[in-house]
Amino acid sequence: MWHAWWLTSVTTGLLAAQQVPDRAFQPPVTRPAFAEGAGSRLCLDEGHHNFHTLDNRFWAFGELARRDGFRVRPLRDAFDADALAACDLLVISNAQPNDRPWTEYPLPTPSAFTPAEISAVRAWVAEGRALLLIADHMPLAGAASDLAAAFGAAFTNGFAYQTALGADGSPTVERVRDVPTTFVLAEGTLRRHAITAGRDAAERVTRIRSFTGQAFRFDAPDVEPVMVLPEGFVSLEPRIAWQFTPETPMRPVGGWLQGATRRVGRGRVALFGEAAMFSAQVAGAERRPMGMNAPGAEQNAQFVLNVLRWLSGVLDP
Repeated sequence: MWHAWWLTSVTTGLLAAQQVPDRAFQPPVTRPAFAEGAGSRLCLDEGHHNFHTLDNRFWAFGELARRDGFRVRPLRDAFDADALAACDLLVISNAQPNDRPWTEYPLPTPSAFTPAEISAVRAWVAEGRALLLIADHMPLAGAASDLAAAFGAAFTNGFAYQTALGADGSPTVERVRDVPTTFVLAEGTLRRHAITAGRDAAERVTRIRSFTGQAFRFDAPDVEPVMVLPEGFVSLEPRIAWQFTPETPMRPVGGWLQGATRRVGRGRVALFGEAAMFSAQVAGAERRPMGMNAPGAEQNAQFVLNVLRWLSGVLDP
């Protein structure tokens, strides 16, 4: 097992407090998938202590979906047949088991969802609905791992980072905020899929950016990779989120996934291991853009639209 030799720590609560929605970000939607208010019923989960909500860090996501014709609303109830009946597409982003600070979560991270909720969502998808499950780095990946497993995915409760060789020739983690993680079609890290093709050349996506997140595996034979981590990536897996030491376990995850889709019964599932790429936020006193509004993420908004359109059957029906 590898180890991280150079790491820094940050205070998660401070970062969260500094991340606010960029309400000025409104990319063009030149050819909406649906007439205004006539599209699929999109429910964003807000009933599981979610880090992302429509009135806060996922504001830009909701507005983008609305302008594409989706009927967007929060879902604050526990998942059961009655609650899910009001939705065609369920979006879950960074659910949490409770409101405790991340530094207080024990290992293994408790599930954000009960077994009954997981069974209800699995059956609902198989009947012909769609799920977009987004779970970021530790502990958010751990909180969603039981739900992901119900669809054949194994989430890693860690942090996905690029490495370089240190002075002694051993792998060292580079946590350089100015060097974004990009997935590129021509390099094979962004895969050919209906999501990257779009409906025509104007909607084609060739390069997107993510912001740390986690790595996961998908062992189902019918999985369709979308985002594949480049060689040299590792998963850092500390005992407490964001608290890294020279002894923090590190394992290679080059070739693992950060985005994938699968058809389940008559329904569809898309899983992603990074959430900021679906948002548009500003962070810190300097109001640094993070998400669809960030440098290097110019195609992220189209990618988000294409994901939602694939899930709703507009792409690859």
